Amino acid sequence: MQLEFHQLERRWERLRARHPARQRRLMASLAESGQQTPIVVVAAEGQVDRYVVINGYKRIAALEQLGRDTVEAVVWPMAEAAAVLLDRSLRLSQHETVLEVGWLLAELAQRFGYGLEELARRFDRSVSWVSRRLALVEILPEAVQEQVREGRIPAQVAMKFLAPVARQSLEDCQRMAAIFAQRRSEVREAGQLYAAWRKGSRAARQRLLAEPEMFFKTQRQESQARNAALLRDLEMAAAIVNRAQRRSWMRGSAKTRGGRSTGCHNNSSASANNSKRSKKRMLSRSQRTTILELAGQGIVPKLVQSGQPANSGGPRKALSGGSWMRSVPKLDVVGSPVSHCWN
Repeated sequence: MQLEFHQLERRWERLRARHPARQRRLMASLAESGQQTPIVVVAAEGQVDRYVVINGYKRIAALEQLGRDTVEAVVWPMAEAAAVLLDRSLRLSQHETVLEVGWLLAELAQRFGYGLEELARRFDRSVSWVSRRLALVEILPEAVQEQVREGRIPAQVAMKFLAPVARQSLEDCQRMAAIFAQRRSEVREAGQLYAAWRKGSRAARQRLLAEPEMFFKTQRQESQARNAALLRDLEMAAAIVNRAQRRSWMRGSAKTRGGRSTGCHNNSSASANNSKRSKKRMLSRSQRTTILELAGQGIVPKLVQSGQPANSGGPRKALSGGSWMRSVPKLDVVGSPVSHCWN
């Protein structure tokens, strides 16, 4: 069903901490795709056309910022307290800070008169668990809690640092909360200031809260010095690694070049030997001329007729021996050679 904003009672809105970044993302989604999930409401007791919002406060705020005047809602037919507890049980997967749980416990105790035992039973927790969260809400000043609701101070910062300070000094807690809200401090920066406050004397604490900028400036300088030293160490380590890699590469390259040169030397030696052997097997120019003349006259040794290469050892032996000339047959009167070679 569609409900107008003036029909809604937002009693439980102040029990939720705001997250500006999430709110901006939600508003962008609603502007692009519209409302996809209805809010949860119950009928206000004793009032006509009035509904108490149980879940959906962030959607309502985003729709208001977008200029809408209605919201899609679903009505649960149950009492307000039962609806709040059921909604919380359905949202167990979502992150809920300790401070928000304390706000819810305090509201249920004040509005519906639940005691510690009843709250522990309904939340399925121990009495001490309930007591610790109620004590957290009671310790923190209301002004500090309001800053957490508005999203100016993270709930984790308030729980981890402001609550311990409030146990010792409410004035210091409020001053420290003002510093956190002004600087929009996250957990890391807030932890630095709290650690310095806890270790310091009373006079040192007063100076720290009076001049927080000086403290944070000193912290930045020390951090820069530590980072510079770390950077130098990393650069030295990187230089050592690079030098080791270079030496390893040069050693491998030297081995590769040595292997190649040895291989080339061996190949050159083999080629030279083959060349010498080839030159040794080759016939001289005069020997080739003699063979060609004999071939032109039809008087060719058997070794040449059988297809043996002219540079083989057989013709060389025959030619170098000098006895072959005596076995060459003479030409007849006509000048035609005999048809056979020497035996």
